[in-house]
Amino acid sequence: MAEVKKSASGGSGGSGGGWTRFVTARPRLTLLVALVLTALAVLAGGGVADRMGSGGWEDPAAESTYATKALERQFPGSQPNVLLLVDAGGAGAAEAGGAAAGGTALVDTPAVAAEARKLAEKLDAEPGVDGVGSYWSTGSPALRSEDGRQAVIAARIAGEEKDAAAVLDRIAPAYRGTHGPVEVSLGGGLAVRHEMQTVIQEDLLRAELIALPVTLVLLVMVFGSAVAALLPLGVGIVAILGTNAVLRGITEFTDVSVFAQNLTTALGLGLAIDYALFVVRRYREELAAGADTYTAVRTTLRTAGRTVLFSALTVAVSLAAMLVFPQYFLRSFAYAGIAVVLLAATAALTLLPAALVLLGDRVNALDLRRLLRRGGTPGKDAEDAGREEAADSGRDDAGAGWGRAAALVMRRAPVFAVVTTAGLVLLGLPFLGVKFGTADDRQLPVTASSRVVQDQLRDGFPGNPGGGITVLAEGTATPAQYADYREEIAALDGVGRAEGPVTAGGGSAYFTVVPEGETVGADAQRVVGELRATEAPFATSVTGPAAVLVDSKDAIADRLPWAAGIIVLVTLLLVFLLTGSVLIPVQAVLLNALSLTAMFGAVVWVFQEGHLAGFLGFTSTGDIETTLPVLMFCVAFGLSMDYGVFLLSRIKEEYDATGDHEHSVRFGLRHTGGLITAAAVILAVVMVAIGTSRVTNTKMLGLGVALAVLMDAMVVRSLLVPSVMKLTGRLTWWAPGPLRRFHDRFGISETDAPAGAGAGADVGSGERTYSAVR
Repeated sequence: MAEVKKSASGGSGGSGGGWTRFVTARPRLTLLVALVLTALAVLAGGGVADRMGSGGWEDPAAESTYATKALERQFPGSQPNVLLLVDAGGAGAAEAGGAAAGGTALVDTPAVAAEARKLAEKLDAEPGVDGVGSYWSTGSPALRSEDGRQAVIAARIAGEEKDAAAVLDRIAPAYRGTHGPVEVSLGGGLAVRHEMQTVIQEDLLRAELIALPVTLVLLVMVFGSAVAALLPLGVGIVAILGTNAVLRGITEFTDVSVFAQNLTTALGLGLAIDYALFVVRRYREELAAGADTYTAVRTTLRTAGRTVLFSALTVAVSLAAMLVFPQYFLRSFAYAGIAVVLLAATAALTLLPAALVLLGDRVNALDLRRLLRRGGTPGKDAEDAGREEAADSGRDDAGAGWGRAAALVMRRAPVFAVVTTAGLVLLGLPFLGVKFGTADDRQLPVTASSRVVQDQLRDGFPGNPGGGITVLAEGTATPAQYADYREEIAALDGVGRAEGPVTAGGGSAYFTVVPEGETVGADAQRVVGELRATEAPFATSVTGPAAVLVDSKDAIADRLPWAAGIIVLVTLLLVFLLTGSVLIPVQAVLLNALSLTAMFGAVVWVFQEGHLAGFLGFTSTGDIETTLPVLMFCVAFGLSMDYGVFLLSRIKEEYDATGDHEHSVRFGLRHTGGLITAAAVILAVVMVAIGTSRVTNTKMLGLGVALAVLMDAMVVRSLLVPSVMKLTGRLTWWAPGPLRRFHDRFGISETDAPAGAGAGADVGSGERTYSAVR
């Protein structure tokens, strides 16, 4: 036993020697290089948000995407993305004259009509603007409000999303506001997405201003030392700035969603703090055990450092699974997530050890808790107080409460396992009623200008302009064939009216179909299917918001098994490499999935059904954006594995040393329970700060993942894991001979002792093989 203890705690031997020698031998050079690279990252990542998009929910290979692009080329007016809402019933009503009193709608009075036509002509002359049409040029009833006080000028700004947004920024000031007898407001899909991007950037800055000081306070409470508390924040900031630079580079080659920046901030702070907590705690404990600075850092890297690297790989794999989906919204989170996770781990394993070498015992300096307890009176100097605090962290009674809790859970293992599982399943039941939809203007706060316009269009117009279904017809056809087709689709169940065809040279035309009810509701989605199944004497393709939603759902359903398979298979492999067990990886996957039930149930109960909508400040649309559950699953599953790795690595190392299964479970929870809980609370604070966003999807992501993290740390890791491991007993560690030999050769461990070192140990002694991270 003493020999194993020496190998794990002291000396410079063991694996990873080259890396640890480099970090400890040149700490100033390491920090200088990191400082230079961070400064370059600040320059490279500047303005990254301006290069990001706010869409990305559609499948690029879908029928709806093809039809949208074809219509944009041939019929720009069929796909308007900018709407000018002309209001003749406001301040300009008096100037419109009294003609309305005789039964003429305000928008039809000569003064209003003349001003509207002038605005439409001016808009049509703007560079980059195509397909301008209006109520006054077409007479379409869909473009006039039912009370006759408002009407619409519709146009399309062509080009890529960022280019179109730049055109909108340029022309908007010239049209928004009062023009003679009318008041003009801007809406439409482009205006909504552009305003959403602006709101997200503002909210992200506010979230960072909330999260950073609160996180620092929590870290001071966890560490006691202000110096130790600043180290995780430094790692997080480096990871965030580095990821912004990576994303800036990726935008040169592909689209990246602005929503991904929220994940960058959340994971950059959250995971960096997790990893730094693990590393700094181990280092302080090695100091408390009597090791010198260099030995403490080397032992920390060789032990806790391996777990950090392994944990980062598991989180990165969960996020990488989103790369299988075609929507760039989901792929963007994979780009950001993989980058920030790997950068956080790299910083934790390079910058942090280098800083610890330079700080030495001073990592425990500025013990704010001790100063508060003493009321600021003089006493020991900060360095001596820090050493005493470090020594306190090494006492045998540290974490005793977690050990007693684990013992209680294992004594009543069947009860805790059944009750906890039943409770989590019950919390997840609302998700059985989930309804999938698409993001629209109601993601924005009710005061957002483009949201106000869309609300007026939705509530006051007979058909939401730009929100119908469009059928592109390609191929030669006679007027009679077009007329027969229009009558056939107009007769479909759920169709309010069908208009068209609008023709162009080359044998192309399009029809506009206005569904009854919601633009993207269940009936509208059914109409899309019926339109695609309707035979025609020419080739047809269907687009519009409902068609985009149908295609997006199909793409996710088609790729979801691949994403889930990647996550499950790689997780099983990685956890096996960590534990050498066949059963533990299966338990890890199942318990991780179970920990997410509360999140998914809450998403439906709160955001779909609208409970707490007033308190949280959002508008429920009666559905959940299709890509959000996929995103939340990948993020929350990866974070759950992060905590699972911390716990399982401690249990495994103790089992290898003692061969005592129950003692090892108690030991693992005793020495990681406080660490995992502190990390989860801090990460939850960051996610809740993200959840203060005024954009509903971001709010849902932040609050949902915060709930999942807390449930995983405080329920699954504290109750389910020890109870299930008690029920499975020593069978927990079984593996067939070939797999056992594979693990002996390629397995990963926090200790330099060989696998199964505890086989001949005195299992009743309960003696540890080396100092544990508390």
